[in-house]
Amino acid sequence: MYNLIVLAARPSDWTHEQFIDWWRDEHAEVTYPLPGLVRWQHTEILDSGDERSAGWDGLSVLSFESREALDAALASPQWRAAVEHVGAMRGRRMIWFGEERTMVPLAGGPA
Repeated sequence: MYNLIVLAARPSDWTHEQFIDWWRDEHAEVTYPLPGLVRWQHTEILDSGDERSAGWDGLSVLSFESREALDAALASPQWRAAVEHVGAMRGRRMIWFGEERTMVPLAGGPA
């Protein structure tokens, strides 16, 4: 599995709840159509371990079968639409790409 990982924060004039609602509803609708997307997980950040880690609202992991599948998604009009949608929101984000390795599988699930 090859992942696109996004750490996201709301605009300064939004509440955390406004951001989560936007992220999981309005923004999700323009993200679902990404070609090759096989899994998408959201984590609503409710607390941080220390002050240096504070200020973030959510973590998103979008999974693809391979780097090539991710590259195809990033070159698609659906990705451009999702990026344009985020641009209108004015928050901040950090993005990484990487290969997933399961270190502890879900109980009863595949390794």
